[in-house]
Amino acid sequence: MKVVLFNKPFNVLSQFREDEKHLTISHFIHDPVLRIAGRLDLDSEGLMFLTDHGGLNQYITHPDSKKFKTYYAQVEGEITDEAIEKLIQGVELNDGITLPAKARKVDEPEWLWERNPPVRYRASVPTSWVELQICEGRNRQVRRMTTAVGFPTLRLIRTQIGSLDIIKLGLKPGEQIEIEPLLYPDFKDVPADKPYEPRSAPRKPTQKKPFFKKDKDEAGSKSSKPRKKSGTPRIWQMDESERPRRKTNGTTRPNTKSRGRRPR
Repeated sequence: MKVVLFNKPFNVLSQFREDEKHLTISHFIHDPVLRIAGRLDLDSEGLMFLTDHGGLNQYITHPDSKKFKTYYAQVEGEITDEAIEKLIQGVELNDGITLPAKARKVDEPEWLWERNPPVRYRASVPTSWVELQICEGRNRQVRRMTTAVGFPTLRLIRTQIGSLDIIKLGLKPGEQIEIEPLLYPDFKDVPADKPYEPRSAPRKPTQKKPFFKKDKDEAGSKSSKPRKKSGTPRIWQMDESERPRRKTNGTTRPNTKSRGRRPR
């Protein structure tokens, strides 16, 4: 099992596919067997987890594994205790309420590196920092959570997944390190390795109806069994005396008109 930790810089796409406008992970990591487990948005920074283990991706990112991810968010305004309490209890988003989180207000981190470009400074609007730990992975979840409680995120850095911490490892933006999984408790219950499967599941084969051939005789002709006749004869099969007569009220005159050409 190979596990690589990477400190993604700001404005780098979390993909190996080349992009015309932005740098991607392929500019920093060149190992073709590695796959990303837990992406970061273009405008987010920090810890990314890459591995060649087929079952590790879902294990690390799935909420059932309770692998809390730690984020440091610089928010607009002085965040209040009431807002912190809402983040802890769960926030109602457009895709449902979030699971309970761990949140606390913190000072600006001492280890904080410079960002290029820096966060826009406004003297009239102060900023503050929040440490937030969640075990979900919804799209732009932390940013939506802080906005929902009234404090939009200006800068977001993921520092930790489980016990994997890029601050303790001293990783700077753009740096990577391969770790030994046996030294970390996060990998005790890792599922068995399996080959990578695309997200689109294979289609189930459709069950065809059984095909029955009609009976044929030895000469290859159709079955000589007589077809069962209908119980009611058709009018063209009846004799003239058997054909039904039209019922009238006695006022219908016989048809004496000649057909075809008139006699001369």
